[in-house]
Amino acid sequence: MFASFSSTSFNFISTAAIAVALALTHLFSGKLRFINVPRSRWLSGAGGVSVAYVFVHILPELSEHQAVLEEAQEGLISYLEHHVYLLALLGLTIFYGLEKMASESRESQEKAGKGDITAQGVFWVHIASFAVYNALIGYLLMHREEPDVENLLLYSLAMALHFIVNDFGLRENHKHIYDYIGRWILAAAVIVGWVIGSGTQVGETAIAVIFAFLAGGIVLNVLKEELPEKRESRFWAFGLGAMIYSALLLAF
Repeated sequence: MFASFSSTSFNFISTAAIAVALALTHLFSGKLRFINVPRSRWLSGAGGVSVAYVFVHILPELSEHQAVLEEAQEGLISYLEHHVYLLALLGLTIFYGLEKMASESRESQEKAGKGDITAQGVFWVHIASFAVYNALIGYLLMHREEPDVENLLLYSLAMALHFIVNDFGLRENHKHIYDYIGRWILAAAVIVGWVIGSGTQVGETAIAVIFAFLAGGIVLNVLKEELPEKRESRFWAFGLGAMIYSALLLAF
């Protein structure tokens, strides 16, 4: 009993600390001057880590969640049998639509002489969507498939670097309003997700649905923001980040 209590307490404390650290990533990433250079080697390295996480960890894990969904026998979950990848595609499509909406809003605003920034309504839709995204990431701190410390740290490192690059793209779209309001909302969303995760216990099927949807969002955000553009890429940094992080994932 004592061993079980100690393990539970350690998981609670460690995930709480990591949730706070991920929130602080949003609050302070803009102050990292070496990051705020378009497609610097640091952003390319972070992109490599995120791509490695997607292809070495997320995609194989989706197949495991597929098996969980196939065992569901009732309701909507039963309907989604054999379709975990459709849930991932749904997540990808939604975030693609959001990115398209933001880029078109910037173009429209600039043509109207209002500056290279999104309209206020688009900002709120974009931030609300990423707040849900962050809350799911925070929630999964407490409900990962592999709850050991090593996998928790690897997940947290990948998400922290992912947040840094997401911040770069969101700041580029929304400018000063992101720093004034947006980053605080996204930081709070991680904590809210962790709090919900620490206070609720859902079945493996629900976790499979959440994970699949989130995986699609991560893949899209990797593709749109973290893969360096040809003329600005730092291929050696991108490749090095991908190789080092892949080695870490395979080692554990």
